[in-house]
Amino acid sequence: MTETASSVDDVLKEHRASIDRLDAILVFTLGERFKHTQAVGRLKADHNLPPSDLAREAAQIERLEDLAEQADLDPVFARKFLNFIIAEVIQHHRQHQS
Repeated sequence: MTETASSVDDVLKEHRASIDRLDAILVFTLGERFKHTQAVGRLKADHNLPPSDLAREAAQIERLEDLAEQADLDPVFARKFLNFIIAEVIQHHRQHQS
């Protein structure tokens, strides 16, 4: 059974609306995450702690890869995504220390 162009357009529109909502959730979630990492950066700077914590980063990457597998998401993509976020956080932490 083939779908009509109208029903395909409707389904496409529904998927895109869901994607738009999820994108908004991602942006607001990242905003909240960075509020906390900024606070961590200030705390580290105030107490002369290093901007990065390699053991924590490795544990977080492993944790995220496990979560990615549970969510049926490519763990390699999840690792790349978290590494990108970690690099941004470390850059912010270094800015607090200068």
